[in-house]
Amino acid sequence: MVQGEAPSNCLAKAMSAFRGQSQAPSPHDRRAARVQARTVAEEAGRRSFLRLASHELRTPLNSIIGFSEIIARELYGPLNEPRYREHAEIVRDSGLKLLKLVNDMIELARLESGVIDLDPHPEEPLAILESLTASLTGEAQAREVTLAVEPAEVAAVEADSRALRTALTQLVLNAIAASPTGGVVRMSLRQTRDSVAFDIADEGPGVPIRDMQRILRPFEQAGEALTRQSQGAGLGLPIARLLVEAMGGKLRLHCEPGHGLCASVHMPIAHART
Repeated sequence: MVQGEAPSNCLAKAMSAFRGQSQAPSPHDRRAARVQARTVAEEAGRRSFLRLASHELRTPLNSIIGFSEIIARELYGPLNEPRYREHAEIVRDSGLKLLKLVNDMIELARLESGVIDLDPHPEEPLAILESLTASLTGEAQAREVTLAVEPAEVAAVEADSRALRTALTQLVLNAIAASPTGGVVRMSLRQTRDSVAFDIADEGPGVPIRDMQRILRPFEQAGEALTRQSQGAGLGLPIARLLVEAMGGKLRLHCEPGHGLCASVHMPIAHART
């Protein structure tokens, strides 16, 4: 109590402070609480989906792929009817496509929820492109597409090895899928003041300018569903973008309709460690 202040005034102030503390939450506070609760529920849903997809979807798909492979290769003896082997190969290939879709969806859910562990180290850009070419040559040959790497001397980049390779693989696979028969997917490097760009260009029909930002969102593709030639769920570009941004890089798209699409991944230059 302040000296000289009447006891009744002190009691009134104390009662006012008590009422202020015991007031019901304001509408703003209630809205904020609802948003927070919804965010927590959505995060729990993502994690539940990851657990479900990792086991309940991958396990039966792996069984389908494995047993159809056994039948297609006639490991337990010859099949009298050749069509059985052809059907088994169709089942296997369909299973592989579904497994890739499941894996991409799990990866996208992981990235969107921030569940990603990165271990950045200096990486040699040319070695990465050469490794990608070796691992994806079979995929390109199956579609009669050529992969070409244009060597260049550039600085090492700071990146997580797995994340960078995954992002670039998604972009090369997209370029292969968009390329015509006999087309070439060109991979090149260029260095700017503080970054190195990985350029991946195809000879496909390109993407309309109005679709450039839309195709960076999940499950979006350029063109109409009934007229587009390439298959896929539209997850490759969003996964690549999220991985690149998580490492401090940028993904940019350049296109001239009718002259193909060029995806450029800009990664920061690695600095000498002390």
